[in-house]
Amino acid sequence: MKNDNGEEVLYVHFERPKEYGFDSIRFELPTYKVVYEEGHYSEVEKEMFKKIVEKGAPYFYEWAREGGIKIA
Repeated sequence: MKNDNGEEVLYVHFERPKEYGFDSIRFELPTYKVVYEEGHYSEVEKEMFKKIVEKGAPYFYEWAREGGIKIA
């Protein structure tokens, strides 16, 4: 969770299966920047993911401090 400057940094990753592999997008917290993208997400989907990350940030930090959650 810590970067080289001692700041807490998290990565939130979304993916969906496709015929050969996955569409993937990864956001970095606390900047909310897309740091990885592969596949074919629409701009509407990307905005939806960004809103999820922004609204869920406190929970993502909490879960990361607790060692994560099992949802997959």
